Amino acid sequence: MSNEAPRPTIRIPGTTSHTVPPRHAREGALRYLKAGRGAPLVLLHTVRTQAEHFRALIPLVADRYTVYALDLPGMGYSEIVPGASYEEPAMRAGVERLLAELDLHDVTLLGESMGATLALTAAADLPERVRRVIAVNTYDFRGGIARSSLLARAVISGVRAPLVGPVVAGVEPKPALRAILQGGLGDKTALHEDYVDELLHVGTRPGYPTVARGVYLNLPSLIAARSRYREVKAPVHFVYGEQDWSRPSDREANRALLPDAEFTQVPGVGHFIALERPDLLAELLNAHEGTASAN
Repeated sequence: MSNEAPRPTIRIPGTTSHTVPPRHAREGALRYLKAGRGAPLVLLHTVRTQAEHFRALIPLVADRYTVYALDLPGMGYSEIVPGASYEEPAMRAGVERLLAELDLHDVTLLGESMGATLALTAAADLPERVRRVIAVNTYDFRGGIARSSLLARAVISGVRAPLVGPVVAGVEPKPALRAILQGGLGDKTALHEDYVDELLHVGTRPGYPTVARGVYLNLPSLIAARSRYREVKAPVHFVYGEQDWSRPSDREANRALLPDAEFTQVPGVGHFIALERPDLLAELLNAHEGTASAN
């Protein structure tokens, strides 16, 4: 991996770091964290984050699952490839490459935000590999993170702008990043300073502003990906924070696409449930695994 120069500042006990090699020049190596034992669980992170987003969840489920927490293409410490696409199909291809390269079957996919949408579309593509999907606060609605706050709206609008966007994307003051992320939390204290520092650390990687801008610009492709939800054959559990950026109409629209899906709304929490309530996600995962094992 040619441009992984900064190394993670956060260490999750019990995890090891690995890479999935590229298959051709247009792909980059993908970094993932691995921990635990048991059935495979693949964790897919949110917009502008990385595998360490699940730092509190991984230890809670590693005694029942072999956990694979992926850095999506170009994000975290996955390789940045000049000219790469960050549209939904390209990011989904990264998820599917992980499952294929490691030859994973009977997989539980848990994704949050953008990761939730990718979990659903990857499950639609790979029914023979995916056993179930837990989709946490799907990022598939107009506005996305810009609904977080007026500051977020201003920053994201600047990042997306045609001329000044690349410049704005390369300027990321810590107070602004902290405020934007806290806009996705009911309990603001769930955002730890060392995690903000780690995200800023990753943001110093050569080429990362281009990745960040590409991710923010890809929202229309994530919205379009909702058309794939009906194709998912595996059982789906939608999880929404009561204070998520999505509106009740957005949630009900997804529920209508998959009427047999389970549906949980978590009181008092926002978009980043993996930060606020990792215990709840662990309960859902472990309860499902216990049921599956019993059957």
